[in-house]
Amino acid sequence: MKTLFRRAATRWLPAITLLALSAPTLASTLNQNVSWTIDRTGTTAKYRVVAYGDSIYAGYNGSISNAARYSAPTVDSEYLSAKWNADIESIRRAKSGAVAKDVYENKIVAERSYMQATSTRVVTFEMCGNDGLQARTSFKEQTGTCNYGVLDSAVNSCKVYVAAAMDYINANAHPNTRLKVISNLYYPGYNADNVQSSCRDASTGQTVNLRDRFLPAITKMNYWMCEYARQKGFQCTDSFAQYMGADYDSNNDGQVDSDALRYVAGESEATYVGRITGSLKGTLRDANTKFVTSASSYDYIQSDDTHPTYTGGTVTAGIWGGSTGTGAPRYTSYTSGRSPIWNRYGHERMGWALSVYNPASP
Repeated sequence: MKTLFRRAATRWLPAITLLALSAPTLASTLNQNVSWTIDRTGTTAKYRVVAYGDSIYAGYNGSISNAARYSAPTVDSEYLSAKWNADIESIRRAKSGAVAKDVYENKIVAERSYMQATSTRVVTFEMCGNDGLQARTSFKEQTGTCNYGVLDSAVNSCKVYVAAAMDYINANAHPNTRLKVISNLYYPGYNADNVQSSCRDASTGQTVNLRDRFLPAITKMNYWMCEYARQKGFQCTDSFAQYMGADYDSNNDGQVDSDALRYVAGESEATYVGRITGSLKGTLRDANTKFVTSASSYDYIQSDDTHPTYTGGTVTAGIWGGSTGTGAPRYTSYTSGRSPIWNRYGHERMGWALSVYNPASP
């Protein structure tokens, strides 16, 4: 027996070592697909929500084998279940680490069959976060003269593939689809980026504040996500406003901060960017401390300073394959359209923000 065990261990060790060494690479572009059905007591009808995206919709939590059970699209599915008194199948086709081009080509296009099912009622997607993160990393590593082109390239790629994704979904989602909605980007690491660059501006010869450079780029991405949504028949969930602004009026301008920061349909890019990076910049707060009142706050970002916080456990998703599961809704009804924890976790907040666009009936 000992001899057999030693022989088996000799065969397993190389595989285990290879897995350990390759884990970071796998995590950088990791398929994390989950199907979770909200099974409501006494119902027979079942409808589908299809969500495409990267690590945000995946519910990434640092693991290569599991993810949050209740990431934003599944949270939204609970709201739909209550509103329609029906079972809701939440299909998440996500790839952690994927840039916008990858999400478009290898999820939305390659896995279009999920939104072509007759039961589909909602199609949602998010992308561009990794385009921004990769550009940020590249810029932070620069020395010598600053090259702002990496930020411009990320913005341009985001615009191209967001527009393409909407056009493709419009052409391919089942005609029964009642709602198409995108979620834009919050700014992870907002406080951490408030430092000077290692490179120097070509005109001034001085280092630049990283946050001052990154904020306009992410703001332009967010503008075009919402503007293309307006043009192409989508709704736009403004996660930037939901995460980055307090739920009270901190600057006494007569508006709740998270409302004031929202994209306004039809406004120009210059107006939107000017508001976020100028007149309202003082109201922006790192989402690690999301103020829901002037005296209380919650942490919307995990310890990696990137991904949303969540509650409700995990499901298998990733290197060991995706998972399919069923569970009763955590809440059977919602006072004023909100769960008791709607503003306590990042995914709960994003899921609620998606839900405000849910149709009254299937």
